[in-house]
Amino acid sequence: MEDLNGQLRELWGLVADVWQTGIFGYDVGHFLSALAIFLFFYLLRGLFTRFVFSFVDRWVADTETKVDDYLHDALADPLKATFIIVGVFFALDYLDLEGTAADLARNAVQSLIAFTIFWALHNAITPLSLLLRELERVLTSEMVDWLVTSVRWGVIIVGAATILQIWGIQVAPIIAGLGLFGVAVALGAQDLFKNLIGGISILIEKRYRRGDWILAEGVVEGTVENIGFRSTTVRRFDKAPVYVPNQKLSDAAVTNFTKMTHRRIYWKIGLEYRSTLEQLKEVRNGIEAYIKASDEFAQPPEVSLFVRIDAFNDSSIDIMIYCFTKTTNWGEWLEIKERFAYAIKEIVEGAGTGFAFPSQSVYVEMLPGSDPTEGPEGA
Repeated sequence: MEDLNGQLRELWGLVADVWQTGIFGYDVGHFLSALAIFLFFYLLRGLFTRFVFSFVDRWVADTETKVDDYLHDALADPLKATFIIVGVFFALDYLDLEGTAADLARNAVQSLIAFTIFWALHNAITPLSLLLRELERVLTSEMVDWLVTSVRWGVIIVGAATILQIWGIQVAPIIAGLGLFGVAVALGAQDLFKNLIGGISILIEKRYRRGDWILAEGVVEGTVENIGFRSTTVRRFDKAPVYVPNQKLSDAAVTNFTKMTHRRIYWKIGLEYRSTLEQLKEVRNGIEAYIKASDEFAQPPEVSLFVRIDAFNDSSIDIMIYCFTKTTNWGEWLEIKERFAYAIKEIVEGAGTGFAFPSQSVYVEMLPGSDPTEGPEGA
C-alpha cells in the first residue's frame, strides 16, 4: 500500500511538473487562460455578427442606393476579423512572452492587422468602381474596368510588401531582382507586351466596346464580349467565342457596324426590254416617291438617295436603287426591306411591265438543206 501511495505521489509530481513547465517555460495554466481570452473575443465576434450586423443588414436593405450594399458586403468580413485580431493580441499579451517568442508574436499580430486593412481596401474597390462609372463620360467602360483591375493589383502588391517588411524582409532588393528578371522575361515575352499596348491603343482610340458588332477582314466578325489585357473575346454569329490577340485588332482595319448612323439598301432591278419609255419613268418615279414619302428612310441631304435608270444589260434594263434606312437594327432593317420589295412589285405591275429574267433569242435565216431561190414544194 505504501508503494502504491508513493507511485501516485510520483505521478502527481510529474503532472505538476508538466503543468508548471508547460511550453517555452510557461505553465499550461497560462496557455489555457490565453486560450480562454481568445475564445471570449471569438464568441463576442459571433454576438456582434448576430445582433449588430442583422440591424445593419435591415438598414442597408431599406435604402435605395446600391453603394451601401456593396460597401457593407465588402467590409463585413474584415470587421469580423478584427475580433480575431483583438483576441490574439490580448491572449499573447497575457502570456507576456519574451525574447524571440515576443518578436514572433508581435510580427504575427502586425501581419494580421496589415492583412485585414488591405483586405478591406481590396474589397472596397467594388463599391468604389460604381463611383468611377461616372468617368465613363470621359473614358469607356472598358478603360474603367482596366483602371479598377490595376487598383486591385496595386493594393495586393502594396499589402504583400507591407507584410514582408514587417518580418524584416527588404522589398527593395526583391524589386531589383525582379527588374533584372523582368528584362530577361521581356525579351521572350515581346508578344505579350505588344498585345498589352495594342489593347491600350484600342481603348484610347475607342475603336469598339463591349456589345459592338465588328468585322476585321481575315481575322474575325462578331460581337465583342470582353477586352482583356492580352486579347479581345469576340462571339461569332454561330455563337462560338474567338480570342483574338489585341495586336491583330489594333493593326487591322476594323469595321464597327454598331456605329453606323444608317443602314444602306443597294439594289439593281431589271425590267423587260419591251418596257416603254413611259413605263420606265412611271416605275422610277414611283419607287423614288415611295422612299421619299416613308418615315422609315433617311432623306437628303443627310444621306444620298438615287433611283436611276442605270444600264442596258444583256436581258434587262436596270434601275439602280441606292438609299438608307433610319434604323441600324438588323431585324428592323429586314422588315423595311421586305415591305419595300412588296411596294416595288406593285409599282412595276401597276405600270404594266414586268421583271426581266435571263433569256436568249435565236434568229433562223434558213433551214438546213433548203434553197432560198426555189419556191415552195410543188409550186
